[in-house]
Amino acid sequence: MRLSVGLSAGWVAVLAAGVPQARAQYVGQVSSIVMDARTGAVLSQSNPDLQRYPASLTKLMTLYLAFKGLRGGQISLDQSVPVSAHAASMEPSKLGLVPGSYLTVEQAVLGLVTKSANDAACALGELLGGGDEGRFADVMTRQARALGMTSTTFRNASGLPNGEQVTSARDLALLTRQIIAEFPEYYHYFAVPAFYFHGRQVPNHDPMLRFYPGADGLKTGYTADAGRNLVTSAIRENVRLIGVVLGARTNPQRSAMMASLLDDGFRQEGVADVPRTLVLARARSRHGRAAIMLAAAARSANAGPEQVAELPLAPRHHMPARHGHVPAHVRMVAAGHAVRHRHGHNHG
Repeated sequence: MRLSVGLSAGWVAVLAAGVPQARAQYVGQVSSIVMDARTGAVLSQSNPDLQRYPASLTKLMTLYLAFKGLRGGQISLDQSVPVSAHAASMEPSKLGLVPGSYLTVEQAVLGLVTKSANDAACALGELLGGGDEGRFADVMTRQARALGMTSTTFRNASGLPNGEQVTSARDLALLTRQIIAEFPEYYHYFAVPAFYFHGRQVPNHDPMLRFYPGADGLKTGYTADAGRNLVTSAIRENVRLIGVVLGARTNPQRSAMMASLLDDGFRQEGVADVPRTLVLARARSRHGRAAIMLAAAARSANAGPEQVAELPLAPRHHMPARHGHVPAHVRMVAAGHAVRHRHGHNHG
């Protein structure tokens, strides 16, 4: 497998020596930031530089580098991604990939933005890292430094727990702004409400897409040590904002804080409030049974909140499809109906 660029042992040693340490994680002490996507102006912030565990927000960098590979022609959307035993062994959330099988780059991208699939993230990282997720994580860190993400270090492609994998709210806002500005042709994937994979519908985990007017992605994240994390972008009247919330205690708290922060940001930009519809929230009672609660998402104006790195990529050829492992065709669900995509044949 040809590598476009190799990382020297010296660079890896320097990188390891300079790993920032998240000595404490403050679940419940939220770090947040709201940024104007066009100007980069910070409209609000709270502990924006506190080092936190990114959890699945890590996948934003995995996707950034995938988009970079697509833009540069090193990979293609319909290219086959091999699934190693290591990738298949990742903890949930996952697509349930089987060692020795394949999925396409596009399916991997969709698996990351909808289900936050750790097995798909690892497989994609291995492809981009020339077969080595660790090498890809080094490239992720180099790219972070190139983008000015000075508080960020990556150790894997998925965001599964690693004490050395850290970031900050400010760094994630910078990364998100770069994704939006640099890859408009791929940004639409973050708004996909669901896609079909091997005959089953995989829904998008992002609640903001369902209830916050103008929201069009990006990503949720959770581990016990990280708390509930969320990065959202929303656009109203040609004003696009980026919001980051890290360390919330619950998903409803995370969503409510994000909605409030974005509302306040739009007001600062002179954009009128937009009433939000009622949303259904699922919670568990103390007896462990699932309960459905109707929550009012609208609130009044005064109410409080309830590119330098190179990729060591594999050659851009399509791996031969094995019998029984022909990559499933991607069907994306949009506005309540399934839409056939342009690549391959339907397999689900």
